Amino acid sequence: MNRLVRAIVLTIAFALAGCGNANNGRMQGWIEGDFVFVGPDEVGRVETLSVREGDQVTAGGPLFTVDDELQRADVKNTTAQADEARERLRRLEAQQQRSEEIAVLEAQERRAEAMLQLSTAELDRQKQLTARGVGTQAALDTATANFNRDKAALEEIRHQIAVGRLSAREEDIAAARQTLAAAQARKSSAETRLARRKLVSPVAGAVQQIYYRPGEMVPAGRPVLSILPPGNIKVRFFVGEPLLGTIALGDTVEVTCDGCAKPIAAKVSFIASSAEYTPPVIYSLEERSKLVFMIEARTDKPEGLRVGQPVSVALTGRTAEARK
Repeated sequence: MNRLVRAIVLTIAFALAGCGNANNGRMQGWIEGDFVFVGPDEVGRVETLSVREGDQVTAGGPLFTVDDELQRADVKNTTAQADEARERLRRLEAQQQRSEEIAVLEAQERRAEAMLQLSTAELDRQKQLTARGVGTQAALDTATANFNRDKAALEEIRHQIAVGRLSAREEDIAAARQTLAAAQARKSSAETRLARRKLVSPVAGAVQQIYYRPGEMVPAGRPVLSILPPGNIKVRFFVGEPLLGTIALGDTVEVTCDGCAKPIAAKVSFIASSAEYTPPVIYSLEERSKLVFMIEARTDKPEGLRVGQPVSVALTGRTAEARK
């Protein structure tokens, strides 16, 4: 409610409280509503709007969409990162299972052993020939080089087999798993941000006001529209200080308004702990009667009530008897 209307109602309530709550015990008030504001998490441009002001919406019903190009790109990027992390982890975990590669290396090892045996025999033969003066130095040098070559080749293959049989370090695998978990979390976050570019109603109620329309840019945290659920409608009224002690939470009051077919029952849901106005510091008995306190009540039948509508409230049952 705007400040001018609120001030007028407060003035009337204050005057009535100062007169001992005349007017047959009725108190002045108005209808308030707790609105639900719906907007995007991030800045964006409204693309579509599925509702109009006054429309009734159900929980989960479509409301509007906001452009999502950046969010789609983020999903693709995080998906690629998660795939890369998953593949790296797979390679680390698969190092213990490369049986085919090990078999190939073992075959190469046997071949290298055979070549080394042959070059060893040839080297021994050339040494014997050279010792008898029959062989040449060139042949001996060639046999020596072939022996060294085959020996180095065999050692290389055996080192490859040893490395192939080593498993990845547990620290590397654990780090790869953490990297994958972080990448999957970023992907999930990106997918959530993308999904939230299509806004649905969090509650059932009536669309009260639309603040941004298709083509307009919505700042982050600003609502595009507001919704008023029926259960969020409440009656707000004021009582004088002498009557405050006779009202308790859960008490029933009777609400009437211009155009209402019959009185509406409501239950007190809130009692203010401080007065709306602050009189002089030192109160006399006369001044105390001018204090008014705000009270709120809710009804199970809010149909026909409109936010800002003036109403009259009368105490019923135990509260009315206590007032007498």
